[in-house]
Amino acid sequence: MARVSAAVPHVLAEVMNSIRNAPRALVRRHRARRRAAVTPGLTPRSRPWTRAFGLVAVVLLGAWLGLLVVGDVRVPVGPMNTTMTLRPSISGGTKINVSPLGALQLDSHVAPVRLDVNVDQLDPDRAQALVDHPERLSGLQDEVAQDVEHGTLDLAVRSCVAVVSGATALGLVVYRRPRRALAAGGLALTLLVASGGTAYATWNPDSVLEPRFSGLLSSAPSLVGDARSIVTEFDVYQKELARLVTNVTKLYDVTSTLPAYQPDPTTIRVLHVSDIHLNPASWKIIASLVEQYKVDVIVDSGDTMDHGTAAENGFLDPIEDLDAPYVWVRGNHDSRVTQKYLEGLKNVHVLDDGRARTVAGLRFAGIGDPQYTPDRSQSDGAEASQELAGARLASALRDQHAAGTPVDVAIAHEPSAAREVDGEVPLVLAGHLHREDMEVMKYGTRLRIEGSTGGSGLRAVEGEYPDPIQASILYFDRDSRRLQAWDEIKLGGLGLTTAEVSRHLPKENQPGATPSPTETGPSPTGRSRTPAAPSPASP
Repeated sequence: MARVSAAVPHVLAEVMNSIRNAPRALVRRHRARRRAAVTPGLTPRSRPWTRAFGLVAVVLLGAWLGLLVVGDVRVPVGPMNTTMTLRPSISGGTKINVSPLGALQLDSHVAPVRLDVNVDQLDPDRAQALVDHPERLSGLQDEVAQDVEHGTLDLAVRSCVAVVSGATALGLVVYRRPRRALAAGGLALTLLVASGGTAYATWNPDSVLEPRFSGLLSSAPSLVGDARSIVTEFDVYQKELARLVTNVTKLYDVTSTLPAYQPDPTTIRVLHVSDIHLNPASWKIIASLVEQYKVDVIVDSGDTMDHGTAAENGFLDPIEDLDAPYVWVRGNHDSRVTQKYLEGLKNVHVLDDGRARTVAGLRFAGIGDPQYTPDRSQSDGAEASQELAGARLASALRDQHAAGTPVDVAIAHEPSAAREVDGEVPLVLAGHLHREDMEVMKYGTRLRIEGSTGGSGLRAVEGEYPDPIQASILYFDRDSRRLQAWDEIKLGGLGLTTAEVSRHLPKENQPGATPSPTETGPSPTGRSRTPAAPSPASP
């Protein structure tokens, strides 16, 4: 009883202390709550965004490092050993490296990743098996398709593992917290899946119709094919892969010597050149293109000279040695003296005042430039004179159509004159601008503007970079005389040794496209009521 009595005062003292300290505890708790409520408002709003940006940066860097380390696969494709790799890219697409011959670039998809395919080497055993057993070539398409399918699937799996592993590992190094590292890996997987979905949604198997060649491949027309096969054989992506492998096998088999091109006799090949401007190297380039592409006719849309003086006429003599007829119209740097000299050369067809001539199975008509400006000036009313010349050419084209001899290709030096024949002819060729361009005008006529085949001549040294040397090969069907495709050829300018060939097709020749409407003839106003290109069945 004494012990209980002694403990009572102690308990009462503790209770009284708790009561006395209660207000202070409540105040401290209230202040803590206020600080907790106020702190988020005091934190800068950019902090969450900064953290998010940092996480994205870690994910992208980690994913890139992962792809560099383990993100490629070695795949045997037919007789070739290849390496497939995914690489970060802004524009996407596919690049096929065929070392040491060059590369092909395809606009196969739009995504932040690019597919690189490196042809490492030719397997001698598999190649020899094809040589010893040619019957195996018939099954090469299926074999290549299966190889590419398996390689792509393997690459997709490896890329997922590489991207997620790289982002997770870097996230663990940077944040040192497993939860943040897993978040980085999850975000990396999400981005990869989104990129794959974008690539799938924008996948364009017809991209093989317009490849861009570089290196030695740019001078291999055998990889391009004839105008008929452009439409009939390039419609399936897997078949084109098989064609590519077969041709690459041939290239390696002859030790990088390009195979001879076997022309299709139904295809007319036209070499379009312009604005040579007294560059003597142009004749060697033209002669080489005539030989490589088996050119049937050369069209020069003017400015072959620089000042048009009689002293320059000797520059034109190599035209007689070219193994193809030469169709020419006068440019604003070509004088009447130049034109008269060319009229006296063999193998040259000078067109002026709407005069028409059938050469190599195509009917051409052209008009010379009304301006003569060797001093590089332009007199008042120049544009009006160009339009007047174009109107004269359009009138001549209508007369040819009425006479039952419609023109297939019209030629004028300046585009402003060429535009006046819209609706009167399927195709009109021009130059003058020193840069290539192609467009289908309002009434259906296709305007093809050629760059400078002379690299702008002496003007090549006026700018910071030399102008490229440009020319085009135009493929026509011999029966319909319609343009089937064209190759843009671009060579490095003064002091450069680069080469590029790009294949292009008109939309109506793309697989699955609807045929062009038939021609109904010119309207009373001088414009065709439908596009000017004749139907395949027209004469």
